[in-house]
Amino acid sequence: MNLDENSWLGLLKRYFGFTSFRPLQREIIRDALAGRDVFVLLPTGGGKSLCFQLPALIQPGLTVVVSPLISLMKDQVDALQASGVAATFLNSSLAAGASRQRLQGLRQGEYRLLYAAPERLMLPGFLSDLQRWNVNLIAVDEAHCISEWGHDFRPEYRQLSQLRALFPNVPMMALTATATTRVREDIVQQLHLREPSRFVASFNRPNLTYRVVMKAKPSAQVLAFLRSRPRESGIIYCQSRKGAESMAMQLNQNGIPARPYHAGLTAGERTEHQELFLRDEARVICATIAFGMGINKPNVRFVIHYDLPKNIEGYYQETGRAGRDGLPGECLLLFSAGDAVKQQQFIEEKPPEEQLVAREQLQQIVHYADSAGCRRAELLRYFGEVFPGDNCGGCDNCLSPRATFDGTQAALKFLSCVFRVEQKSGFRFGLNHVVAVLTGADSDQIRRWRHETLSTYGIGKEHSRAEWQAIGRELIRLGCLRQTAEKFSVLELTAEGRAAMRERRKIILTKPMTAPAEPEKRARAGEIACDEALFEQLRQLRKRLADERSLPAYIVFSDVALRQMARYYPASEEDFLRISGVGEKKLEEFGAVFLGEIASYLQTYPRQMFADDSFTAPSSRARF
Repeated sequence: MNLDENSWLGLLKRYFGFTSFRPLQREIIRDALAGRDVFVLLPTGGGKSLCFQLPALIQPGLTVVVSPLISLMKDQVDALQASGVAATFLNSSLAAGASRQRLQGLRQGEYRLLYAAPERLMLPGFLSDLQRWNVNLIAVDEAHCISEWGHDFRPEYRQLSQLRALFPNVPMMALTATATTRVREDIVQQLHLREPSRFVASFNRPNLTYRVVMKAKPSAQVLAFLRSRPRESGIIYCQSRKGAESMAMQLNQNGIPARPYHAGLTAGERTEHQELFLRDEARVICATIAFGMGINKPNVRFVIHYDLPKNIEGYYQETGRAGRDGLPGECLLLFSAGDAVKQQQFIEEKPPEEQLVAREQLQQIVHYADSAGCRRAELLRYFGEVFPGDNCGGCDNCLSPRATFDGTQAALKFLSCVFRVEQKSGFRFGLNHVVAVLTGADSDQIRRWRHETLSTYGIGKEHSRAEWQAIGRELIRLGCLRQTAEKFSVLELTAEGRAAMRERRKIILTKPMTAPAEPEKRARAGEIACDEALFEQLRQLRKRLADERSLPAYIVFSDVALRQMARYYPASEEDFLRISGVGEKKLEEFGAVFLGEIASYLQTYPRQMFADDSFTAPSSRARF
């Protein structure tokens, strides 16, 4: 086994085209090669796959990768093969003849990496074969799927708990992009990892911009967003299959190629729609929030949540599909309180034992959407991380802070009303009922409890119901009120709220979201300034070459590579090798045609100058 760490960089450049590791990759690889079990939590785009792909090239034998998504397996294997790595996959999408051919290759030791779904891997006959194939590492990707506490639990992953007994001397690596502390511990326990090395990277994705906009004519909002980004592709998450279908249809009618993606489609339809998206034939995929997508497309430039996600964990993972190549990505959430009500109705259809957790998670995502604080700090706090700074420069609330006002009078009215309805009836009520009392509504429930006789009845007519609901939610976030997570959620005054009433403390509230859907133009984290006309020309060349090979365009070269070419104008093979993602095989196959395209372009157009146009190799970070 080659434990000379300097030689790893040679393999990294030769096969993947990178000259340096991303944070924690080197340490993870080192421990895996030393035979230790490893737990890896790297955010989407943080380079998880390289942590098992490079060891597979360094040591003899077979690395087995467990993956839950058929499309993701094919995508990763295509990318590895395009880089000269002997990799294959086995799953239900293969015809019998193709499976037999690959099994024969595995028996003869032709492959370094094997991707398999958990249900295929755990077949008794297949496990017997594996025990004869010199397995050197078992990597469990998307490891959060094994935990019932995770946001994407898959029962078939539970079978993987048997692997430790069957392969007692083979190191195991568990990898995930999204896991709370509770889920992390569950993964380690379920897989029987033995005193694993634990690597947890920052959850911060500095190249992503997070924005929340109040939902108002949402179809028009989405169209305006897409029309301002005519060459960019992205994902729109919808709550229902019908919503995903309707959104895709509207986009197509408006000249934007889009396809739906949800569990109601046949496997063939899902595969076809995903292939169109991966190959840039469809600019947009409209997907249900509930249906997981094996999207390994690094140049997804935006993610829109048309409807409210179920929880922060799922939201974080879904937004993480933008900007995986390190270039800027936009994350837009369209929010309305009505979406929260719909989610509450769905929760009531769940088994009783799941409802409490689901309501708590719903409250957390609503608080996130309502918050006037830094979005990035809120997300990181959920995962137990503190953002080091007051302004992230990459969310709506930091870029355009919302106006505040002296809300003492409104806050005291609301708190007093919570107190009065409980005092009158002997038990607590929910937010909507308190708002109804404040606005002087004439309802059966108000008359039943004689709340029209309260001193707080009708004292809040200066605000609309929606405004009072927003005030109530902010008082919950400020700690003046607590909202229970039971089926009939009620409000109760906290000690802080009682003190505010008693001492008539000044309370500063935030005005509702009024920011437009479009942010002002600014330099964004991860941006690579380049000759945009040449970049577009290279994109078209890449698409043509990819289509000839029946591959997604990014497998030929990433957007990062094309932008570096359009910035540094490489003129020789030596220059071309300095581009991020250009390894030996990519140079051999594509070097001449791209160098020729750049030279031809420069015969017609002048070379543009940038702040730093010296062609020293830019920091080439592995994003596999």
